[in-house]
Amino acid sequence: MTRRNSKLYSFILMLVDALVLLIAFVAAYVVRTQIDHRPLLQPVYAQDYLASALIIIPFWIAIFALVGLYQPKTYNRRLLEWSKIAIGVFIGILLVIGWEYISDRNIFPARLVAAYALLGTFVLIVFEREVMRLIRTLSYRYGRGVRRVLIIGSSGATSDIAVSLANTRKSGHAVVAIAGPKKILPDTSHALHFSTPEAALKQIKELGITSIIQTDLYENPDRNQTILSAAQANHIDYSFIPAESEFYSGKNTVDVFLGYPMITVYQTPLVGWGSIVKRIFDFVLSLIGSIILLPFFLIIVLIIKLTDPGPAFYVSKRLSRFSQPIGLIKFRSMGAKYGSKDAAEEFREMGREDLALEYEKNRKVENDPRITTFGRFLRASSIDELPQILNVLKGDISLVGPRPILPQEVKMAKGRTALLHSVKSGMTGLWQVSGRSELSFEDRIELELFYAQNWTFWLDIKILFKTVWVVLKGRGAK
Repeated sequence: MTRRNSKLYSFILMLVDALVLLIAFVAAYVVRTQIDHRPLLQPVYAQDYLASALIIIPFWIAIFALVGLYQPKTYNRRLLEWSKIAIGVFIGILLVIGWEYISDRNIFPARLVAAYALLGTFVLIVFEREVMRLIRTLSYRYGRGVRRVLIIGSSGATSDIAVSLANTRKSGHAVVAIAGPKKILPDTSHALHFSTPEAALKQIKELGITSIIQTDLYENPDRNQTILSAAQANHIDYSFIPAESEFYSGKNTVDVFLGYPMITVYQTPLVGWGSIVKRIFDFVLSLIGSIILLPFFLIIVLIIKLTDPGPAFYVSKRLSRFSQPIGLIKFRSMGAKYGSKDAAEEFREMGREDLALEYEKNRKVENDPRITTFGRFLRASSIDELPQILNVLKGDISLVGPRPILPQEVKMAKGRTALLHSVKSGMTGLWQVSGRSELSFEDRIELELFYAQNWTFWLDIKILFKTVWVVLKGRGAK
C-alpha cells in the first residue's frame, strides 16, 4: 500500500469507526430502554441521547488516533490492533462517564447503557476491522493499493525480502524488479533483474515503481545518494533495511550525537519498563496458579510415590538469564536412579550406544527407556513441567521465554548463548508452540533468538494462549 493509499485507508477507517460507534451507542440505548423494561434511573429522550453521542464520537475517534489505531504498524498486526481497540474503548467510555459527572448532565438513562456501549463498541469495532482487513486483502488481488517495489542489494537479506513479499495477496507488495548479483534472485521470482541499481533507476517510471528497498550500502557514497535522490525525484517511498539482522532486531533508539544520527542497538527490547511489567505479570499469575494447582500437585506427588518410590520432584541444572545456573523443578518422570548424569553417559552405561549417539545429535531420543510408565503420561501431557511455576514465582524464570538450556548445550549454540540469554528463560516459548519435539536443536535456537530480539508483551500473551492449545492437543510432547 503506497503512502497515499495508507492515508486514504486510515481516513476510511476513521469514517467507518465513527459509524460503528454511533451504531453501538444506539444499540445500547435501544436494548436498555426498549427490550429491558425495568425502570430507568433518569429519563433521557432518544434525540438528546443521539445528540450527545454525535458530540462524543469525534472525541472518541481522537482517542483511537492517539493510541495508534490509524497507523499501518497497528492495523497490519491483528493482535496489537485488538489490544489497542480495547484500550481505546475503555478510555472512551471513561471519558463519557467523566463528562457526565463533571457537567452534571445525564447522558445515559441507566448504568447498563454504559456497560452495553462498552461491550458493544469493542465487539463491533473488532468485527468491522476484520471486515476491513478482508476487503483490503481482496483489493490486493486486483492490484488496488499494492506497492510496486524495487529491491536493491547483494546479500541474503535481499533474497529473503523478495521471497517474503512474493505473495502480493498477503503482503500488499509486488516485487517488480531486483537490482544486484544474479545469484541473489530467488528461484521462484518473476521480477525483472538488473545487474546494477543505476540501470534499474532509469526505468522507475516505466515500471511504475512506488517504493525502493535497499539492503546494502555501497562503498561509494555517491552511489547511495543516487538511489536516495532517485526516490526523492520521483516522489516514491525509500527504505533502508540493514542486511545484518543485529542492526534492526532488539530495541533500537535513534539520537543525535555530535550532529550525526546515532542508532543504539540493544540486545533485546525487554529492558526498562518492559522487564518490570513482565516480572509483575509473572509474579501475579504464578502466585494465583500455584494456589490453584496445589491440590493437583499433591495428587501427582502421591501417584509418583506409589508407582515408583523415590523423590517426587526432579531438579535439573539449567542456565537462564546471563547464563546464571538455576535448579529447574519438574515432576520426576524417569526412574529414581537416573538423571544425575548426562543422558548420553547414562545410555552408554545401559549399553545403548545407539541412543547415546541419537541424543548427542538431537539432544533428545524418540523412545527413552529411562522414563517410567506414569512418567510417559506426565511428559505427553506436559504435566511434568507444571512445578516450574514455582521457579517463575521465585524469579528464576519467566512464564514465557527461551527454554533454559543444559550447561553442556552451550557449545552447541555456537557463540549465540549471550544473545539467547539476554532475556530470562521461560516455562513456555516459541519453541514449544512451534513444533516442540519435532524441531531440531538448531531450529529451536533460531526461534528463541527471534523471541529475544523481538519481544513484546502481546507476543507473550499470544504464546501463552497458543501453549494452552498445543498442550491440549498434545502436539510434539515427548
